[in-house]
Formats: sequence, C-alpha cells, structure tokens
Amino acid sequence: MAAQIQEIVDEIVAAMAQESERGDVATYIPGLANVSPAHFGMAVIGADGSVALGGDAEQPFSIQSISKVFALTMALGKVGDQLWRRVGREPSGNAFNSIVQLEAEHGIPRNPFINAGAIVVADVNLSGHMPREAIGELIRFIRFLADDETIVVDDAIARSETETGFRNVALANYMRAFGNIRHSVELVTGVYFHQCAISMSCLQLARAGRYLMLDGLQPEAGRVVSARRARRINALMLTCGHYDASGDFAFRIGMPGKSGVGGGILAVVPGKASIAVWSPGLNASGNSQLGTLALERLAQATGWSVFSARA
Repeated sequence: MAAQIQEIVDEIVAAMAQESERGDVATYIPGLANVSPAHFGMAVIGADGSVALGGDAEQPFSIQSISKVFALTMALGKVGDQLWRRVGREPSGNAFNSIVQLEAEHGIPRNPFINAGAIVVADVNLSGHMPREAIGELIRFIRFLADDETIVVDDAIARSETETGFRNVALANYMRAFGNIRHSVELVTGVYFHQCAISMSCLQLARAGRYLMLDGLQPEAGRVVSARRARRINALMLTCGHYDASGDFAFRIGMPGKSGVGGGILAVVPGKASIAVWSPGLNASGNSQLGTLALERLAQATGWSVFSARA
C-alpha cells in the first residue's frame, strides 16, 4: 500500500508541474508576495506510519490559517464546550475576513476558522498569559504533535502581518465592542498574527495532523483529545475549513481540510491518512489552486473520502 501511495504522489507531482494555471500568490501580506508559484509539495502519512513525499514536501512555508486547527484544539482543551458560547459552528458563506455578519449576530463569529472566529480563539488562548507565553504554548503543542522541535514562527512574516493587518484589528475591535474580546485588541491580534506566521513543511504539517486521523491519538505519545472531539474538529474542517468554498471542497474532494493563504492545505481521511499539500498560488476563494487540484486527484486515485465506502 505504501508503494502504491508513493506512486500516486509521484504522478500527482508530475502532473502539477505541467499545470499552467497556478493561481495568484497573496500580495496583501508583503511577506508572502514574493514566494514563487512554481512551488508544489505533498506529504501523505498513513495510519500505519508510512510516509509518501513529493516535490517541495520538506520546504517550510507560512501555514497561515491552518494554524487555526491547532489553536482551536488548544482552546477546547482550556475551556471545553464553553467556547461555543463565543463562536459558532456554522459555515459563514462569506470571505474569511468578512465583517458583515458580526453586527447582525452580535459579535459572535460564525465559526472558529474565519478570521473573526480565530481571533476569539486567540483571546481564549491568551487568558492567563502574556502574548509571548501564549504563542510559546501553541508552538510547543504543534512541535509535540509533529514530534519535531525545529518548528518556529517566521518573524519576518509576523512583522508583515502586524504592519498590514488593519482589517483583522477592525474585526477584533468590533467584537470587543460586543464584549466578545476580553483582552486588549493589540495583545490578541499580536497572538493571532504570530500564530499565522508559523512556518512548517508539508511533512511536518502532515505529521502534526495525525491525531485527527487517529481518533485523537498522537502515535509517539498517546491521546491528545477524545475521539469525540477529534471527530468534531474534523466536522468543522469539512464544513468551514475552506471559507465560502467549503461546500465545493467537500463536493470535489470529500475530506476534512483546512487551507491557508500561504498556499497550504491540511487534509484528513479518518483512519487512513493525514495529508498536506502546498502551492502558493491561490484561486478566487483564497485557497491553493494546485493544492486543491492535487487533493482532488488523490481522492480519485485512492477512493479516500468521508462519503465513500472505500475510505
């Protein structure tokens, strides 16, 4: 099986190299603007521990909103289901940085994967900490999940985010006006910007996602979350992980997944595989153009999908 998956990955990498439509890199974050869209990497880690790599699978990139999966896991560990009093669990139907629903819904973001929801999660994770401590805690958690102590925050990207993140600051201020942000906006957004600037490779990211493949277990150390919580995080990834394109991603690919504007996608096939792809060019919805296509090809080649009896 491992050899078969490696063959599939090799075929996908070769096909992606021939693609002329590669999307556009995110330019509104200056630190991402100069990343070449020529990059493509893929890592597939099986439930049996097998690893299939292709392309730029070991080159670090800015994971951006994929970090929201790990921050959410940590926040749920701190406050449990009380979190859902402050953030919803429904798809937004709007862009990831939209402010339009917050007024009608009294400062409660639709879900933890849009920017407003992730800022509330950052506020939860900041409780009892200074920002540096909160970020350190998240980095240590991700290193634990990936079993890799080399994972770091890209300070240049973090500065870039801080200098240009006016819309995210506006979202935080708006929610603070409704009482849904408890700490100062500067401290909360500082945590959020640094969280998004975490740098990881596809291999590291796929390793970090294994607990969502294995009912909450991390292979080297044991239980991270309950099977029930892992299932619920996967459900949120499926319904909300690609913003206003989440339905299309579920339709085409059928895997829980979380994208980031750095061009990465973490996808999970429960009981089968933890998968990471990276290509910096984005489609119109802000998701990786080639990453989405590669995952669709993987789903077709393997039959992996939460909607398929073959999964």
